[in-house]
Amino acid sequence: MSKKYSTKFFDIAFKDGTPKKAFLTACVVGTILALINHGDTILTGEYPPILKLLLTYCVPFCVTTWGSYLGKKDKILQQQKIDALY
Repeated sequence: MSKKYSTKFFDIAFKDGTPKKAFLTACVVGTILALINHGDTILTGEYPPILKLLLTYCVPFCVTTWGSYLGKKDKILQQQKIDALY
């Protein structure tokens, strides 16, 4: 008997280390993007708009989470096809 796995977004996206990986990616990539996009503002001693700065970190977090979800979902669906053959 094959084991059933959920392909729902929240069941996949927030398990197995995905949030940690997404957070670390957001820290690294977000910092690089913040320096590229807001570096001139920061170097003048001003604060960049907080919403733009937050979005700069949110984008890589969301992209990493979405990519992980799609990869895990595809793996689950492939395994279900294999299990259906046996």
